[in-house]
Amino acid sequence: METVLGRYRNLIVLVGVLFAQVLGLAVQVKRTTDIESSRLIRVWAVGAVSPLEKTLVWFQTSSGNLWHNYLYLRGVRAENRELKRQIEEMRVEQVRISQDAEQARRLQALLAFKEQFISKTVAAQVIGSTGSEQSRAIYLDKGEKDGIKPDMAVITADGIVGKVLHVYRSTSLVLLISDQTSGVGAILEKSRINGILRGLPSGEVALDRVLSDEQVPPGELALTSGGDRIFPKGLPIGRVSKVSSGNDFFLNIRVKPTANLSKLEEVLIVTKVDERQATPDQTGPVRAADVLAERLPSVPPKPPEATGATSGGAAPQPGAAPESKPAQPKPKAMAPVGGTPTTASVTRKPTTPAPSAGTAAQTTTSGTATAAKASEKSVKPAAEPKPPVESKPQPPTQDNPQ
Repeated sequence: METVLGRYRNLIVLVGVLFAQVLGLAVQVKRTTDIESSRLIRVWAVGAVSPLEKTLVWFQTSSGNLWHNYLYLRGVRAENRELKRQIEEMRVEQVRISQDAEQARRLQALLAFKEQFISKTVAAQVIGSTGSEQSRAIYLDKGEKDGIKPDMAVITADGIVGKVLHVYRSTSLVLLISDQTSGVGAILEKSRINGILRGLPSGEVALDRVLSDEQVPPGELALTSGGDRIFPKGLPIGRVSKVSSGNDFFLNIRVKPTANLSKLEEVLIVTKVDERQATPDQTGPVRAADVLAERLPSVPPKPPEATGATSGGAAPQPGAAPESKPAQPKPKAMAPVGGTPTTASVTRKPTTPAPSAGTAAQTTTSGTATAAKASEKSVKPAAEPKPPVESKPQPPTQDNPQ
């Protein structure tokens, strides 16, 4: 039986020769584009291999996604339980911190503490530096015309930078906290240890005036204490990087600033700081001590001093509430018909006595009777005042001769 190569030998040779000619032409011919020129054989090779390569990459990516998203789930449940436990611990810590914050506000309000708040800032750009090892300062593009004044705080979103040292017309010089002549009041966040932050000749920042018997762990955050009256309290300064024993019973503490002082571009200048008294937070739950303080009995007001009874009136009974009578107009004395002058009876207004145990003055019989009638009238409800009634002449008697 004749083989296939022997049967189609001429056709196979023809196809091989044609392929060799085409391959030779592809090697010689170049394809020129706007970017670069490449041989035609290279273009054909890339076009033939690219579909196969894309298929292999798709298969590899699909296999990896299937493994990571569906098959590799052995540790997901344990990780989920650990995350839930951490969330619960953080919730408990948040409640405790909120209670401590409310108590701190109440204590600050009780002691009339004042808090400082940054109310206005001016953005500035760094335009240069002093370029000296002895003085570490930078120049800003804001000056006197922008409301900048000396001793204003300069900060960034990461932490404090320094204070304004000199102010010119359109620029200002800022002294960095890493300078040897700078000083910032600092306090550690957790241990609440106070100190003074100063710069060193090497360019590092150190926290001075901390006694050697204090425990300062590395990594603790240092904040501004507000004692220098330049930086408001609570701004981040840096983290403790190294703690060692120093001289004169003080620790040698190195602090790494949170703000990158060597790569400053934009900063904020604090132009206004509001200082107001701390007020307690009324939105939170009320403590039992506050409720007890509200329910305690208060001291009653002091009663007015007792006054003696006026002449012509009777002393009130002890325990009886005095009632006042509305003022009535006094009647005028009318002359009798015939020109005979007589004495007109005048109704006196009863005097409201004070609730005391005073002794009334002795009066005449007619005065006592008049006071008794006035007290009987005072018991009745107040009526509208009546117009005065003309008095009639009385006949002469022995007590009242004409």
